[in-house]
Amino acid sequence: MKALVALILLVELPIHKAVPAAPPAPLGCDDPQSEAAAEVAVSYINDHSHHGYKFALNRIENIRTVPQGPNNDIIFLELDLLETKCHILNPTPLANCTIRSLKEHAVEGDCDVKLQKLAGKFSVLASKCHSHADSSEDVHQLCPDCPLLASLNNTEVLATVTAALSDHNSRTAGAYLRLLEIGRATIQYEPAHIVSVEFAVGATDCSAAAAQDNVASCQLLPDDQSNYGFCTATRVIQPSQDLRVDCQLYGHQVPTPDVPFLSRVFWPTSQGTSAGLVPSVVQGFTNHNLRLSHNNPVASESSSSEFPSSVLSAKSVAKRAVAEVAQHDKVPRPVGFVPPPPPCPGKIRYFDI
Repeated sequence: MKALVALILLVELPIHKAVPAAPPAPLGCDDPQSEAAAEVAVSYINDHSHHGYKFALNRIENIRTVPQGPNNDIIFLELDLLETKCHILNPTPLANCTIRSLKEHAVEGDCDVKLQKLAGKFSVLASKCHSHADSSEDVHQLCPDCPLLASLNNTEVLATVTAALSDHNSRTAGAYLRLLEIGRATIQYEPAHIVSVEFAVGATDCSAAAAQDNVASCQLLPDDQSNYGFCTATRVIQPSQDLRVDCQLYGHQVPTPDVPFLSRVFWPTSQGTSAGLVPSVVQGFTNHNLRLSHNNPVASESSSSEFPSSVLSAKSVAKRAVAEVAQHDKVPRPVGFVPPPPPCPGKIRYFDI
């Protein structure tokens, strides 16, 4: 009988089931964790870009977190980047690199990046980027007289680069320099005909004086001695002729362990003019595309299947959602009420193009 009573009391006891933990609140684009993930992503993109210039974060367009387990998340980021004035060879920290202004025909990069956050540490798993210059209409609307980007294989651009590098090599007492790539160029026609170019160079194992006897034998320095640099030049064609050149060598840079040596990823310079080979990758383009330059064999250039469609289309969806909220939200607000910013897209750090 006692056993029966105990059984009845046991059955009548309330059953407390474990309540599952609420899922974490979605991250906003300006949350510190989002900013930290974006910083890792931008650093990765710049470290593995083989041509052109460093890019800086302009805006986090969208972020999505997919929990995988304890202290293990997969994060999808959509980033809006802007080209800086620092070539990828330039050792200047990204934080000290100047963003190109709209008047200089700015270049924007769009990147989708897949990261893993494991035990508090971010690592990039995949990325997909492309970049494009601002429209000529937008540039001229802001600055009607500003020159536009010229094709990197324009004949006047090539002639200016060749003349500039030859002029430098004829005047320097240092190493003979070879062309690695043309970074950007503009051509102005009024009130004067002026060609401005920027290009990357590499020091060879010949002095400039020795190269005059046998330039074909001059080779880029090996990886453990490599010395890269950057040149700017302006050539006035009309009404008078003038050429101004400024070249700077950065000194030997010890590469990061998982970043390839630059001499292996730049196009070879053993063919073409004495100034070096113009990389075929730039033919017909006005800027180096991140889609072409960002080519890491492990993580970069992943197929779009790596990224959920909701992330890939986040920019248009987010902008449309913000516009709809602004248009349809008719709920009365108290005097002095300031609505919170939408979680995404995030703040614009420089400008929108």
